[in-house]
Amino acid sequence: MRLLFLAVLRPHTGNAVTAQRVRAHLEAAGHVCLLRDAFDFESPSEIANLILAENCEAALALHLYRGGRLLQGHRIPFGIIFGGTDVNEDANQKEKNTVMRRVLEEARFAVAFTESMKEMAQAQWPHAKGKIYVQSQGIATTPNAAFNWNTFLQRSEINQSADNLHIFLLICGLRQVKDPLYLVGAFSEWHQEEPNVYLVIVGPEVDPVFTREVKAKVKRAAGVRLIAEMPQGDLHAVVKNCFAVVNSSVSEGMSAAILEAMDLEVPVLARNIPGNAAVVKHEVTGLLFSTPQEFVHLAKRLVSDPALEKEIVTNGKVYVRMYHSWQVERDTYQQLIRKLEGCSED
Repeated sequence: MRLLFLAVLRPHTGNAVTAQRVRAHLEAAGHVCLLRDAFDFESPSEIANLILAENCEAALALHLYRGGRLLQGHRIPFGIIFGGTDVNEDANQKEKNTVMRRVLEEARFAVAFTESMKEMAQAQWPHAKGKIYVQSQGIATTPNAAFNWNTFLQRSEINQSADNLHIFLLICGLRQVKDPLYLVGAFSEWHQEEPNVYLVIVGPEVDPVFTREVKAKVKRAAGVRLIAEMPQGDLHAVVKNCFAVVNSSVSEGMSAAILEAMDLEVPVLARNIPGNAAVVKHEVTGLLFSTPQEFVHLAKRLVSDPALEKEIVTNGKVYVRMYHSWQVERDTYQQLIRKLEGCSED
């Protein structure tokens, strides 16, 4: 089939990485998959022209609102992959909720990353029961073997011996839902007590106004650094070399950064929100915190307890292998896309 796949493709964001991985799954099954940025289109009529010009037979959208609203009314079958903010945030806005309800009425299937996301979606849109499937993100990490950790530290203006450092890595696009400033104050105080701990925030500038606020606050914060986005292989190499990966989001669908850290055998400290608690079991596959002070307490514990670190890392790796198999994800999408073949309803 010729498939149109709409997603927000801002480079180095979770959505873009997920979209590229799903496209690879579909192309491996012999489909032609035209991946387009949802932000390049204003209205469904522009998509109608694209469908006609490209002779698309079916479509897929990542994010029920941003991508899904553009697929309404085209009379070609389509499926939806929930992004996270669609169910967690956009569903609370009446107009967006109405649009998303209509999109789900037309969709042949929808994919949620977690059981809890599926339950939230079904509670919002009961008519969609029976067409929502759970498929967690499949994880495959590819650290760049040529990556130079010392050069990265110099670029981050961390002028200390790598042997004695504890780098905590926060990977996120600079936007409010990711709350990159949540830990900055508490971490900075800790750095002043122990100068070998650093918080490094890595990610693209998604929200220009908020980015200015982040830059200003980080500039004044001892022990906190801000680094621009980087290619995935380099980012995986940074994860592999850091002491722990941190997630401080207000809401998450499913954080690929957390799962990639587990796959690379690096401990995870995550804010205790439903999306994170769905993949991180406290003191088993990672550590969950509810306040900046609790984060610092748990981080100190992790630094001083190598046995805890080893246990978390071992369990995390097993968890990812068992529940986030790239091959299982591939099989699921290849089966689901068959629901879009032909124009008769299932």
